[in-house]
Amino acid sequence: MSANNISVTILTVTYNCEKTIAKTIESVLNQTYDNIEYLLIDGASTDGTIEIANRYQEAFKTRGISYRIISEPDEGMYDALNRGAKLASGTLVGQINSDDQYESNAVEQMVSFYVSEGFDIAWADIRVVNGEKSFVKKAKIGKLWTTAGFCHPTMFSKREILLKYPYACRALDDDFDFILRAHKGGTNIKVLNEVLADYSFGGSFSKKGFKEMIKRIQCKYLTYRRNGFSRLYIFYSIAAEFAKFLYA
Repeated sequence: MSANNISVTILTVTYNCEKTIAKTIESVLNQTYDNIEYLLIDGASTDGTIEIANRYQEAFKTRGISYRIISEPDEGMYDALNRGAKLASGTLVGQINSDDQYESNAVEQMVSFYVSEGFDIAWADIRVVNGEKSFVKKAKIGKLWTTAGFCHPTMFSKREILLKYPYACRALDDDFDFILRAHKGGTNIKVLNEVLADYSFGGSFSKKGFKEMIKRIQCKYLTYRRNGFSRLYIFYSIAAEFAKFLYA
C-alpha cells in the first residue's frame, strides 16, 4: 500500500467562526500531502465565516485540493460531523476544529502511520494553547480508557468506522463516546507520539465556572456508564475536570 494512493478527507465544522477560521483553513491548505479533500460543514453562520472561507477557493484549486463549503442549519457540532462523514470520499477522515490548526505535515505523518500500522482509528499529540501558556498533551492508550490521552483534533479514522459508529449527538463527550463504542467493537486503535495540531483551550468544552465543571463531570461519568465502564470512573471524571477548571 503506497502512501500517495491514500485519499484523505478533512472535516471542519463551523458556526460564526470569523475570528479563527482563516488560520484553520490555511493549516489545511499548507499541508505537505496532496491527496486531500477538504469539507467545511457550516451551520448557517450569520457572520463573515462563509465569506472568509470562500476567499480560499482559488488557492485550493491551485493546489489541486478539492474544497467544498456546505452551509445549512444543523443540530450542532456532532450532527455536522456525521453529515461530513457521509459526504466524505477519502479512505481516511480527519477532523480539525474551527479554532485549531494542523502542523504542516500532519496529514502526511498520519497517512504514513496508517500505511505502517493499518489502524482503524488513530490520534497523535497536540499542543494545548491557552493564551500565552501552552503544553504538549501526549497521545496514549493505557489499561484505563481516559480522555487524558485522547486528542480529538489529531484523530484520523477510516470513513467506514465513522459510519459504523456515528456520533450520538447527545453530549459534549460524544467524541470520546465514539472511541469507547469503537473500542468495545474491537477496532484497531493506535496512537502516534508526534505533535500534529495546536488546540485552542476554551469554548463550551472548558468554560470557567463551578457549575460548568459539575456539568462536565456528570457528562463524562455518564459516558463511561452508558458504555458499561465501572462506577469507579467517577473519580477520574472528577479529577480530569477539576484539572481543567484550574488551568482555564
